[in-house]
Amino acid sequence: MSRRRFLGAAAVLSGTLAIGTTLAAFAPSRAWALATTHLNQRQAETILAMGKALYPHKDLPDAVYAILVKDIDVQMGDSKQAALLTEGIQGLNRQAGGTFARLPLEKQTELLRQIEGESFFQAVRGQCVTSIYDNDMAYRHFGYEGEVWSRGGYLARGFNDLHWLPDPPEQASPSMKS
Repeated sequence: MSRRRFLGAAAVLSGTLAIGTTLAAFAPSRAWALATTHLNQRQAETILAMGKALYPHKDLPDAVYAILVKDIDVQMGDSKQAALLTEGIQGLNRQAGGTFARLPLEKQTELLRQIEGESFFQAVRGQCVTSIYDNDMAYRHFGYEGEVWSRGGYLARGFNDLHWLPDPPEQASPSMKS
């Protein structure tokens, strides 16, 4: 990792922490911790593992997945949602024979496929999309610079930036005859 990328990631994380989101992680390594209001540690670890199994990214920091845990924790403040999530987490851990978060990814995926039609699964899966992908840490990780309307729009900021694609064969584009 380059110094520039490290400093950028550190700045994003510091900014996120400064605005009141206690992001540290819930990971089996316990290298960092996330303060939750409604979820206990086991529930938070289950949600974190579920997010990582549903949307796996090799190098995506756990802090990004911790945003999912934070958002689910907020949802637990609603009694109907809390019942759905609590029962779903308990059921998933029961199916895992103990702790879903400690299973290998292949087994986690197998268990998630078995419950993909359930409301609990759909609630967490739906929240994953927003929590995992709609934040500055994920933007930086994936190379997305975020909204650019306020900086002149996309036309001048990457609209035609196709360096990641191979050049198409010349016959793929018709000639411009006037």
